[in-house]
Amino acid sequence: MIARAPRLEDVAALAGVSTATVSRFLNNPGVVAAATARRIEAAVAQTGYLPNLNAGALASNRSRLIAALVPDIAQSIFNDTMEAMIEQLSDDGNSVVMSLTGADNRRLNAQINAALSRRVDAIILTGIVSDQQTRERLRSHPISVIETWGLPEDPIDVAVGFSHAAAGAAMADFLHERGYRRPHLIVPRSARSERRASGFEKSWCATGAEPPTRFEVAVPSHFGQGRTAFLALATLPTRPDVVVCGSDWIAQGLIVEAQAAGVRVPEALAVTGFGNLRLAADMRPTITSVDIDGSRIATEVNRILRRRAAGETGIERHVDVGFNIVPRESA
Repeated sequence: MIARAPRLEDVAALAGVSTATVSRFLNNPGVVAAATARRIEAAVAQTGYLPNLNAGALASNRSRLIAALVPDIAQSIFNDTMEAMIEQLSDDGNSVVMSLTGADNRRLNAQINAALSRRVDAIILTGIVSDQQTRERLRSHPISVIETWGLPEDPIDVAVGFSHAAAGAAMADFLHERGYRRPHLIVPRSARSERRASGFEKSWCATGAEPPTRFEVAVPSHFGQGRTAFLALATLPTRPDVVVCGSDWIAQGLIVEAQAAGVRVPEALAVTGFGNLRLAADMRPTITSVDIDGSRIATEVNRILRRRAAGETGIERHVDVGFNIVPRESA
């Protein structure tokens, strides 16, 4: 005979609390006193009880399932954000399903359809949804949609990110103040990279300086592009004194190739990156970069979802987490 599966009543009896208290704990651990929570956790572990998530979803109209859609995770600037976000959302009792949409969003519509069909509570986007029909389709569903890593003028629902144009402009101002006069931009072919490049060019030319030269690369960016970009410098009519790379990976590759060619960084050629990945501080020379607080993006996303779950309205549509230029040895 198959033994009976443990029930909610078994957990309640062992913990010495009501079934309602156990339910509250399972749905939102933070609402139960710490001592009570420890007793319930011990009872759950001892009985091996597993809550019926389908029944809970029907009763509360919440699936506690969240879809996080990210272009890629190999050499990705989104990794720290995703790790912090999944940890925080999981601590709140959610299950996070991460799906890869591809750098060119080729799988975006399929992943959105899969998420909606599973009745997720929220969809978190790190890539850009540029198709207006897809944006309107997401708006038509009663779920939270949070766009991260950017601040579109008209978010689908809520945007948590920063201005890429402002980040580019800030880097231009930083380099101009440091005395550089011949910048060269390595620009990945993406909307956000182009916004940073445009912000840089606008701020740079506002000083009366000549427009920077540029070299475009495919996305996602990687180490090898920096090496290729360095070799392409030889074709420029005037050698730049600083190369502004669209990612830390590109900056790393360019520095390695420059050093192999006997070009000293930053004495003969300065280099900057973007994303402030861990490698930026580990390189020699260390890489000047733009830091985005991925953990704060995750915290703001979790805060918004908590407020929505509590039934709050009037939540802001834009949350600007800002950015910081991190000066290091390379520029």
